[in-house]
Amino acid sequence: MVRFQTRLKLVVVFLLALLYAGTALANEASLTWAQLNEAQRQVLNPLAAEWNTLRPWQREKMLDIARDYPKMAPSKQELVQKRLANWSRMTPYERDNARKNHQEFQSLAADKKSELRKKWMEYQKLLESERARLRAESPDTYTDADLN
Repeated sequence: MVRFQTRLKLVVVFLLALLYAGTALANEASLTWAQLNEAQRQVLNPLAAEWNTLRPWQREKMLDIARDYPKMAPSKQELVQKRLANWSRMTPYERDNARKNHQEFQSLAADKKSELRKKWMEYQKLLESERARLRAESPDTYTDADLN
C-alpha cells in the first residue's frame, strides 16, 4: 500500500508539473510586443509590426527561435534573420503556401529530399538572367524561387 501511495504521489506531482509548464507556455505565448525582453525583440524585430496579431502557437514558435538564437552559429543566426525578414514581407496567402510546401517536403523520402536540395543548389548557382528565364518559362515550378 505504501508503494502505491508513493507512486500515486509521483504521478500527481508529474501531472502538476506538466500543468504548470503548459500554463507557463500559454502565458508566454500571450505576451505583447512591449512585454518581450530586449533580446527577444532584437531577434524577432522583423515581426514587430505584426507580433500582436500572431496566433499563440505562432508566437510560441517564434519565442522558441529567440530562445535558441544566442546558441546558434553566426551563419545560422544570419539565416534566421533572413528568413524572418522574408516571412514578414509575405502575404497570408504566400505564408499558407509556404507552410503547405514545407509540410509536403517534410513528407518526402530522404532520397527525394536530397535530389531536390541538389537541384536547388544548382539553380542557385545560375546567373540571375538564367533564373529569370526559367521562372518565366515555368511560373508554377519557380513561384518562390527568389524568397531564399
